[in-house]
Amino acid sequence: MVVLSAIYKTPEDSAAFDAHYNDVHSPLIKKIPGLRKLEVTKFSKMLTPPTSTLAEQPYLQCNMYFDDMDGFKSAMASDENKAAGKDLMGFAGPLVSMCVGKVDAITL
Repeated sequence: MVVLSAIYKTPEDSAAFDAHYNDVHSPLIKKIPGLRKLEVTKFSKMLTPPTSTLAEQPYLQCNMYFDDMDGFKSAMASDENKAAGKDLMGFAGPLVSMCVGKVDAITL
């Protein structure tokens, strides 16, 4: 699987951010074709001190999973993703960092 992770800094107005994220942005994300799984984590505590890698506790992380790189690329080119991206830049552009990676399952 391929994962797109969006990591958000703490917004100035967390109530307004949460309302927009839950009521507007998440429904847009859910329309992206090929999206297999969506996980949202709201962080409550940073266990390590700040470092050059992570200067402050993140506020929220969203992981969006796709079957493979071709499916991810197709999803990113879709009109639904373009709408979600436009919305993201409008309400959280300076707060978000995004990364793409390959998920390897590790059996316990």
